[in-house]
Amino acid sequence: MAKDSSQRDAYTRPVRRLLIGVICLCLLAIFLVWRIDSPRVERFRAQVTDRVVPNMEWAMTPVTGAIKLMRDFQSYQQLAEQNRELRSELRQMQAWKEAALQLEQENARLLDLNNVRLDPRLTYITGVVLADSGSPFRQSVLLNVGARDGVRDGWAAMDGIGLVGRISGTGKTTARVILLTDAASSVPALIQPSGQNALVAGDNNAAPLIDFLENPDLVRPGDRVISSGDGGVFPAGLLIGQVAADPSGRLRVRLSADYERLEFLRVLRHHGSIPLHEPGSLVVPIDPEDERTPDLRPEPVDETADAAVGGDSDG
Repeated sequence: MAKDSSQRDAYTRPVRRLLIGVICLCLLAIFLVWRIDSPRVERFRAQVTDRVVPNMEWAMTPVTGAIKLMRDFQSYQQLAEQNRELRSELRQMQAWKEAALQLEQENARLLDLNNVRLDPRLTYITGVVLADSGSPFRQSVLLNVGARDGVRDGWAAMDGIGLVGRISGTGKTTARVILLTDAASSVPALIQPSGQNALVAGDNNAAPLIDFLENPDLVRPGDRVISSGDGGVFPAGLLIGQVAADPSGRLRVRLSADYERLEFLRVLRHHGSIPLHEPGSLVVPIDPEDERTPDLRPEPVDETADAAVGGDSDG
C-alpha cells in the first residue's frame, strides 16, 4: 500500500505542476491579447466576447443577484435614514406650527386690545404667470389679469411672501410686471431695525442694489428690508428681502420672493393715500373775507398814563 501511494504521488505531482504551468501560460496569453492595441486583435476580442459572454449568463446570474441585493440593502439603509430625518423635521415643524399659532393668537389679542382696524381697501387679485419675457436688458413677466379685472399701472405684485415688482402696462386680459431686478425699477425702502431710508434699485442682477443710504454704518447684513411707502407707489410694510454684501462690499438685497418659481402673483389693489381737502376739527379755518389776521400778542402799556394816574392819586 505504501508503494502504491508513493507511485501515485510521483505521478500526480508532475501532472499538477504541468497544469499549473499551462494555466499560467493561458492567463498570460489572455492578458497579452487583451493588452495588444491592434485592429486584428480587437476583432478577435470582439468575436471571443460574442461567443463566450452569452453562454456565461448562467454563471453571471448569482453575481448579478448579489449585486442587486447589495444595492437594495443600501437603498433600504438610505430610506431608513431619510425616514428618521423626515420624522425629526416633522417634529420640528409641529413645534414651529404650535409657536406660529400662539403668535397668531397673541397678535389677534393685541389687535383687539388696541382696537386696530386694517385697511379694507388693500385687497389683492391673483394672476397666473403666462410667460417670462426676461432678457439681459429687461426683466419682466406677463399675467393673465388686466384692465378687465381692474388692474392699474403701478400696483405692487407679490408672490405671497415678498415683493416681486410693479405693474407696468395693462391690456384687456393681460398685464406686464416689471421685476425688482430690472434696471428701470426703483423702490423706496426702509431698513429695519436701524430705520434707515434707502432706494432699492435694480441692475439686472439677482440681488438689487441699495442706494442713497444715509448712514451705511448702521446697516448690517441680515437686516430686514421693507417698502417705506414714500411716493405713494407701494403700500408701506411690504417685505422685500434682507441686506447682503457682495464681494466688492456694496450692499444689496437678497430678495425674499422666489424668482425661479413665479407661478402665481398677487396684485395688490392700492389706490394711494386719501387726500385731505378739509381741515380737521381742531384747526379753525380762516375766513377768506377777513383780511386781517388776529394779533394774539399782548397790548403795549402806556407809561405816561400810568404816571398821570399815579400823580393824581398822590395829590
